[in-house]
Amino acid sequence: MNASPMPARPTASVSRPGFGPSVVQVNAASVTYPAPDAPVRALHEVSLDIRQGEFVSLIGPSGCGKTTLLRVIADLEPITSGQVLVNGRTPHDARLARAYGYVFQAAALLPWRTVLSNVMLPLELQGRPPDEAREIARTQLARVGLEQFERKHPWQLSGGMQQRVSIARALGFEPKLLMMDEPFGALDEITRDDLNAQLQQLWRHEQRTVVFVTHSISEAVYLSTRIVVMSPRPGRIVKVIDSPLPAERTLAMRDTPEFMALAHEVREALADGHH
Repeated sequence: MNASPMPARPTASVSRPGFGPSVVQVNAASVTYPAPDAPVRALHEVSLDIRQGEFVSLIGPSGCGKTTLLRVIADLEPITSGQVLVNGRTPHDARLARAYGYVFQAAALLPWRTVLSNVMLPLELQGRPPDEAREIARTQLARVGLEQFERKHPWQLSGGMQQRVSIARALGFEPKLLMMDEPFGALDEITRDDLNAQLQQLWRHEQRTVVFVTHSISEAVYLSTRIVVMSPRPGRIVKVIDSPLPAERTLAMRDTPEFMALAHEVREALADGHH
């Protein structure tokens, strides 16, 4: 499905079949960075509507603006022009309301704190009572299969386990929206496959809205309900592809004709973006 223009004032009342109302609305958003010689256009008039319960992947070549778009939604980057709404609020207001969780490329855990206390940290900053924060953190660690590692320190864990701690920390305050900036990109293929499977199961069981940045076609196809293909800088949306795959997926599906056909469509859209 090709990206279509959005109205000047998006509303949260529209829904796509199988999904809820709008969670993220991006309307003609552009980002330009000043530079001594010439301004750098990172995003150019990007419009995108993400619905409750969707798993949307942003994919494109390095420097295409996919991380910039994610950071704009998360109020980590300002836009130069256009409009962005998160649950009907500005990204700034949504951040203050703790409306989302964010998982960075690196786990960004504090090495002097245990796994449990790392997950407890944002809850402590919210002013939650210690016993309540500890119970919530333990529940989230169990969700990502790390309940037996709560007394370990980050340096005692593998890269994949550290990323699972980061996901547990992001889920600790029960955000309805989870944003993930290529969280598995630095991991080996076996670990990445394992975490992809765990993340897919977590999304399917809890039906959170996920916005996911990746360079991997296979990862995008395996995880997503929709795949947003972006062009080289200045970043723009080349194509938005609805996935025909069932909600419940296994890694074995990657060998099916349906999976390979979808991967081929994404690959062709990426090639078209270069032109």
